[in-house]
Amino acid sequence: MGMPFEFVIEDEVALLTFSRPKTLNSITFEVYAALEQLFREAPRDDRYKAMVMTGSGKGFCSGGDVHEIIGELLERDMQGLIEFTRMTGEVVKLMRQCPQPIIAAVNGLAAGAGAVLALACDLRVCAASARFAFLFTKVGLTGADMGAGYLLPRVVGLGRASELLLLGDTIDAETAERYGLANRVVANEEVVKDALQWAGRLAKGPTLALAMTKRMLQDELDMDLGSAIEAEAQAQALMLQGRDHRAFYEAFKDKREPEFRGE
Repeated sequence: MGMPFEFVIEDEVALLTFSRPKTLNSITFEVYAALEQLFREAPRDDRYKAMVMTGSGKGFCSGGDVHEIIGELLERDMQGLIEFTRMTGEVVKLMRQCPQPIIAAVNGLAAGAGAVLALACDLRVCAASARFAFLFTKVGLTGADMGAGYLLPRVVGLGRASELLLLGDTIDAETAERYGLANRVVANEEVVKDALQWAGRLAKGPTLALAMTKRMLQDELDMDLGSAIEAEAQAQALMLQGRDHRAFYEAFKDKREPEFRGE
């Protein structure tokens, strides 16, 4: 599959690198289409068990390309616009449904759609130079785009999400960590390395259990407590029958490390 970004797999970890550094890795229609295809195929792709998403050069992703996307969208009718906005949202939905954990290695500016893509990842390792800007309102658009209005309050709380989406201000890595948007802040030169280390740990772990955990975290966002408890009871009963859980038990008895197979 030809892709308008770099995509390599090593030791069951995929590294996706946006590769338009001259525009701080702005997104084109081609990039959106490739992301949609990639994440739609992810549940059936057993070549990798975890993914790291990052950007080349000095930025993670600066959002939609001004000329290649914004300029063209101004010429579209409502039908064409809704097709585009639904497609961008589909990318985020597929990322959240993807069984493989996704870690964003935010190496600079993550703005607009780029900020939402980082938000849609399961974990965010940020370089000291990282900055986030949900700047949609600053260009005359709603801050609730691509699922940001759904995901951001659940990550940072309603008050902080309101601040970020209404004002559209840029925040640095330290502030992102304080808000709960960044899981970890590291030196610039360590960000991809640290993200890959986490991804490697996940890839070698009980991947079926991890996929179930990711699914439950997503599904339970809109459940009441009783429904969530019951859903977890059913999910855990299934996992208790899994080979990985039995592998843990056998390894524990033998005083050795378990060998997980994602089963």
